[in-house]
Order: sequence, then structure tokens, then C-alpha cells
Amino acid sequence: MPNLPDVVLWSIPAFVLLAVIEMISVRVHPDEDAAGYEAKDAVTSVGMGLGSLVFDFLWKIPIVAIYTAIYELTPLRVPVLWWTIPLMLLGQDFFYYWSHRGHHVIRILWACHVVHHSSRRFNLTTALRQPWTTLTVWPFYVPLVALGVHPAALAFCSSANLVYQFWIHTERIDRMPRWFEFVFNTPSHHRVHHASQGGYLDRNIVWDRLFGSFVPEVERPVYGLTKNINTFNPIKVATHEYVAIAKDLKTATSWRERAGRVFRGPGWQPVPVPEQGVPAAEETAAA
Repeated sequence: MPNLPDVVLWSIPAFVLLAVIEMISVRVHPDEDAAGYEAKDAVTSVGMGLGSLVFDFLWKIPIVAIYTAIYELTPLRVPVLWWTIPLMLLGQDFFYYWSHRGHHVIRILWACHVVHHSSRRFNLTTALRQPWTTLTVWPFYVPLVALGVHPAALAFCSSANLVYQFWIHTERIDRMPRWFEFVFNTPSHHRVHHASQGGYLDRNIVWDRLFGSFVPEVERPVYGLTKNINTFNPIKVATHEYVAIAKDLKTATSWRERAGRVFRGPGWQPVPVPEQGVPAAEETAAA
């Protein structure tokens, strides 16, 4: 088994220090147009982050068992060497893109990821607002394990990816150098990703440049959800979309509608029953 560090745990002191520095900078040099900090919001985000550590540890038990079984069955092996680690990081990031994309466009997966987008602020504590139901993520990385990437190496790459994303949750950095903006995820790109405006929704997950769905930051982002939840209760933040799905399923009138409520986009609505002689409206599937 590769002996690789848990970069998330090692990075926690840096997370705390950088968040404190950002809070001080916001107080000393405020930007009236920025979302800034709100005490209750920041406390909720930190609480969600601490809770995610506990739940992620629990989810790791069945996930590691599945990955280990797949790894033992495949004849392929990717050695952990200085030149293979960058390739594994790139591969992990590519499959992370599809996981992230799936968690934006499939409602039952969005119910997990919506937690991270639920804050109306955008600062370094927002990066800590992590979901508690990440059991929905593991299937997207099965191809990497099947190709011979050791589960421990995959865990290292996933942790490194998560640590990188911490610093891009800020309004204190405007733009990075042009070449950096073109290749890497940056605060500017991620502000667009966290925005609730229609033209910004579900955009800028880096690989969007390759797939033609990238949008530059032009107008000031408005953070949060298209329908904000107005609560700082961590349990409600973690579960509100699952509750909404359950309510929709309870009132659904057909199995087709039930499937749509779960597997279509977060804003999907069933075709209304037309009146006599009036054609049915098209389905909507807003992301």
C-alpha cells in the first residue's frame, strides 16, 4: 500500500490561519460590493466542515471495501512514482469533473452537493461548507481503480484536489495571471461557479473550457441558490433538498413523475395535463 499523507488533515492549520487573515483583511479593507462575512454563516460553514469529516470517515468503510475488491480483480497496476502522481492527479481531476457535473444536473446527486452552494457569502469559510452525504461520489472514480490506481493513491489525489479548492473561495483576489487563468481553476472562475444568476449557473469547473461551456466573470456574482433556504441549522442545511424530494414524491401522480423528481435536473417540472384542445407544454429541466 502506498504510504501517502492525508493532505486534508495536514492542511487544517493553514485553513484556519488563512481564514483568520481573510477576516482581518475584510475588516481592515472592506469592499462594499463584496459579500464579505457574516458570523452565523461562517459558523455554519465551519460546522458543516467538521461534520463532513465525521461522516466521510463512516462512508469510507464501505467505499474502501468496494475499491479494494475492484483493485484486486483488475490485472492492471499503476505504480506510485514521481512521474505517475501528476498523471493520477490529472485523471482524478477529470473524473471529479464528471462527478461534479453529475451532482449539478441530477437532482438526487444535487441534494448532496447543494450544501456547498447554500451560502450567500463567498469566502474561505465557504470552502469548508461540505456535504455529509458524499456516498454518492464513489461510483465516478471506479474507472481509475479499474485501471490500476491504488485506492490509497486515489484518496491522496482526491485530498490534494480538495485542498487546492480551498484558496479559490475568496473575493480578495481579483484575477491571476492570464496563463494561470487559462489552465487552472481560480477565484474568478469559482465565483462564477457559486453564482445564482441564470447565465452563470453550473459553469466553470475548469474542464468547461474543453467542453465549450466556460463563462468568464463579467457581472458581479450573486451567491447562493436560486431558492435560498434561509437557515443556519446544520441539519437542515445538510438535508433540505432530500426533504424537498420526499415532499415532491409524496404529491407525484405517476411513476414517470417520481422518476423525474429524483433523476432529472433540480428544476425539472412534469408536463402539465392539457385542457381539452390545448397542446401540452414542454417539460422544463432547469439546472
